[in-house]
Amino acid sequence: MTPAKPSPLTRKLSAFVALSEVELGVLERLHQRRKFFGVGRDIVHQGQSAQAAYILSKGWVCSYKLQPDGTRQIVDFQVPGDFLGLRSVLLRTSDHSFEPIVDVEAAEVLTSDLLEVFVHTPRVATAILWAASRDEAMVVEHLVGIGRRGADIRMAHFLLELGSRLALVGMGSKEGYDCPLTQYHLADALGLSAVHVNRVLRQLRERGLVTFRDGHVTFQDRAGLVELADYDPAYLDQAGALLK
Repeated sequence: MTPAKPSPLTRKLSAFVALSEVELGVLERLHQRRKFFGVGRDIVHQGQSAQAAYILSKGWVCSYKLQPDGTRQIVDFQVPGDFLGLRSVLLRTSDHSFEPIVDVEAAEVLTSDLLEVFVHTPRVATAILWAASRDEAMVVEHLVGIGRRGADIRMAHFLLELGSRLALVGMGSKEGYDCPLTQYHLADALGLSAVHVNRVLRQLRERGLVTFRDGHVTFQDRAGLVELADYDPAYLDQAGALLK
């Protein structure tokens, strides 16, 4: 009998700590309540209370915050293996929204599920804490990018980081990765206009560094892109080690 393929979350956390069969079973049981969400339907919305967290199994999601004038700032993008709304379960109210970029599959995780994991499998709890800390480190990098990095460096750093994250769950490599993001998504995430995003991507392509076309990112000169972005994946911990 062929063993079941590990979930993206299991692959992600296993990069941090070697998990026992019992602990792997606990992670798989967190995926029992599977739900499907279509494009444009918020999984969690800003201000929502008394809700569950989710583990993204398939597809891509953006987390964003709405401004009073109706514009939005994308805080981050979630890929398979990431938690959605974990902080809002602990704080009881979500301070931002999660919207599918493509049709997604996610496992609903209740507060009681998390408490049981924390009580009975402390090593899994530690791994989840590592994942949450890693997410926080990425938000810090994004803040630095928007505040202090030029547009080309900002874009290069973002594309490299995304590649590291996807490699951790078997969806990317040093050569590149599939990516459903539009130029409008990139604009809302990087603090640029869609026109500026187009211009920056063209410049990076013409410099022979990276191409983003037809839903795929291709690293033409990854070493050159790393040098341009001054990209050090240490803040991603084990994820960065895969692509050093």
